Amino acid sequence: MKKLNDKIHHTFKIVFALAMLLFVTNCKSTKSIVASGEASDKLSAKQVIKQHLKSDADFKTLQGKVKIDITQNQKENGSTFNLRIEKDKVIWLSAKLGLARMMITPEKVRFYNKLDNEYFDGDYKLLSDFVGVDLDFNKVQNILLGQAIFDLKEEPHKVSVNENSYALQPKDQSALLELFYLINPSHFKMDSLQLFQQLKKRILQVDYTTYQEVKNQILPKDIRIIAVEDSDEVAITMEFKSLTLNEDVRFPFKIPAGYKEIVIK
Repeated sequence: MKKLNDKIHHTFKIVFALAMLLFVTNCKSTKSIVASGEASDKLSAKQVIKQHLKSDADFKTLQGKVKIDITQNQKENGSTFNLRIEKDKVIWLSAKLGLARMMITPEKVRFYNKLDNEYFDGDYKLLSDFVGVDLDFNKVQNILLGQAIFDLKEEPHKVSVNENSYALQPKDQSALLELFYLINPSHFKMDSLQLFQQLKKRILQVDYTTYQEVKNQILPKDIRIIAVEDSDEVAITMEFKSLTLNEDVRFPFKIPAGYKEIVIK
């Protein structure tokens, strides 16, 4: 990973986890999805893309809890956060007792940490530099929902069957960035997102180990992310709990006075 100063290193790992990953699990209105479909080599790339786009979850708001565990250098840190989302507008998380809080919008990434009296108020460069991909709100949200992060209609793709997933990739892969989507044949959400940057020795892999049905919407239940640069590796797992959809939610966020701004150069 890109080296950060010691003072913000732990905070940054938490922020990356919060921004990249969130979404749903266990509540009384949910049930796990058993993938029973079988991938067919008769489906074209256009047909797989059409089904994948149709699988995008349709909701207005979400709230619940998400447990995030981060492992790096054989050390593991875990925390549970309150989560609220207004689709296409806001992603909001808060640690216990409000000790840390983050709010992501299409324009900004903002967070503060009461333990260190620090805050960040800036754009997506922080997250983009970390993963080596130009991120924006839609890409982050799509990762949370199990959807492709780039517009699949912008360029031709090809498809093959790989271990009962549809392996979808651009026909003309970039020399700087290789991209692969593994699409589930049952519900056409992603089984895995894989990005490779050979020159920078970077790998980002997002695996969707379990999905669930929530009020007729199919959403990720358990997600695992592995981010590698050279020999440095970070593994992040998420468990989402106590989900409700389409209820009225608030997004309180105010940076406390006197906090020191985190500046990433």
